[in-house]
Amino acid sequence: MKFPDPLIRGKLIKRYKRFMADIELENGDIVVAHCANSGSMLSVQDPGSEVWISPARNPDRKLKFTWELIRIGEAWVGINTSHPNALVFEAIADGTISELQGYESQRREVKYGKNSRIDILLENPDGAKCYVEIKNVTMKRNLDRTAPAEFPDGVTARGAKHLVELSDMVADGHRAVMLYLVQRDDCDGFNLARDIDPEYGAAYDKATAAGVEVLGYTCKISEKEISVTGRVEALG
Repeated sequence: MKFPDPLIRGKLIKRYKRFMADIELENGDIVVAHCANSGSMLSVQDPGSEVWISPARNPDRKLKFTWELIRIGEAWVGINTSHPNALVFEAIADGTISELQGYESQRREVKYGKNSRIDILLENPDGAKCYVEIKNVTMKRNLDRTAPAEFPDGVTARGAKHLVELSDMVADGHRAVMLYLVQRDDCDGFNLARDIDPEYGAAYDKATAAGVEVLGYTCKISEKEISVTGRVEALG
């Protein structure tokens, strides 16, 4: 996924009201950028960090910029949670995610379960279906290269609900996959932050025992593009 317009470099002043961030540009101007991330953003919102923002293409949009990237140490981190579904969709289509090949069609945001929408539904004409739920992973509390990224960065009842619904799809005879997309380039694995949300950890254990598959993939990130690159070990 290439950014359609050149990103603009700045320095994070603060994130607030969940969806807003004050950013100082290199020329000294301070702008308010949309923060497309509803999570706690633990470990990826330190004031003073180098950030990159994209300009809005809609001239009528209230916030003229969107926060896309932050640099933590030597690592790039993609914090925009509107990108993972498109990134995974692209990576399935080009064959990067080998475990999800062999399906004739893939659709996004298909209704299923109890008033939910699956991120990606893979289908074959014979009725075979694979339900793929995608979670964006940005948190890393230990910056050592050997340390894993972690999910979730806050309590997520919605995330636990998705695990239950994936389990229901397995019970109905379908394939179901929870895919964790690590939007940072400084780790080789990811783990569950069970100390942050024990209930999510318990739901994960039940789902995997029920047959829900788990995949972890990482990204290559720059100020020009983000692409899914390869597997990361899921440590559970």
